[in-house]
Amino acid sequence: MAAGSTGERPFFEIVTDIQFWVIQVVTLPAIFISGFLFVSTGLAYDVFGTPRPDAYFIGSETKAPVVSQRYESKSQLDLRLK
Repeated sequence: MAAGSTGERPFFEIVTDIQFWVIQVVTLPAIFISGFLFVSTGLAYDVFGTPRPDAYFIGSETKAPVVSQRYESKSQLDLRLK
């Protein structure tokens, strides 16, 4: 066993590596931008099946709908939307 060899790279070597900067400068902003576009275009609502913010309440309603039967909730909400 070699003395002092832990298999870890020195910090200076990591910071001066091109791959480190590609990850920091290109990849991380690309992930942020793609997430922003995913939500802002409304695709996230379509993929996950959640209602859009303007579809939670019907215009004629003045308060939130109340579900009275736990196991019949889907049918109660479907009746409300018709």
